[in-house]
Amino acid sequence: MDDVTRTDYTGTGISEDELAPTPLQQVRRWVDEAVERSRAQPDVPEPHALSVATVDADSMPDVRTVLMRVLDERGPGFYTGTTSTKGVHLAANPQVAASLVWPAMFRAIRFRGRAELLERDLVEDYFTSRPWGSRISAWASHQSQPAASRAELQRAYDEAAARWPDTGSHDDVPVPDFWGGYRIVCDEVELWGGRRDRLHDRLVLTRVAEGSLEDAAAWSLHRRQP
Repeated sequence: MDDVTRTDYTGTGISEDELAPTPLQQVRRWVDEAVERSRAQPDVPEPHALSVATVDADSMPDVRTVLMRVLDERGPGFYTGTTSTKGVHLAANPQVAASLVWPAMFRAIRFRGRAELLERDLVEDYFTSRPWGSRISAWASHQSQPAASRAELQRAYDEAAARWPDTGSHDDVPVPDFWGGYRIVCDEVELWGGRRDRLHDRLVLTRVAEGSLEDAAAWSLHRRQP
């Protein structure tokens, strides 16, 4: 590259004595701080943006960005079409990696583990909470399939909108059978804190026993070189 842009990271990193008692509490702390910053400044526009990596049948990795809409003791999660490319990959190979990145805060969280389908009641509750237009789009889009044109997508949207008009009710659009979600059951959670001279902090929580993200005894902590 002829023009190389270099930014020295001015974050304060993270130390072992700063960690919350459990992985879940620490993840929530950083997510909450990212959300708080997003409300105050424009440099964290989508604090829940989650990059999700899967592997296809030929062992080729694939990555895309979704929104993390679930975070509890069982792991982070997201909603999507289960017949999408990511859904097809996860049905064949549930191993998954994901990351939350907040460059302006010099922070990132990495998750590694396996994906499990979210419970149907969670899926239905979340779907009915979405804006009407988003629910219509779920029906209009055959997620990940080729699209002949933008006009084709718009026609599909208009047909779905005519079929299920906006009545102001949360249940005026049914939940598609092909719409669902996934939870990442983590085996590893890494906290990355950027520091000057590329001497970053990487604290890794690794599963050593059965237990949730709220069970401190299920995790061991070590530092990874940057």
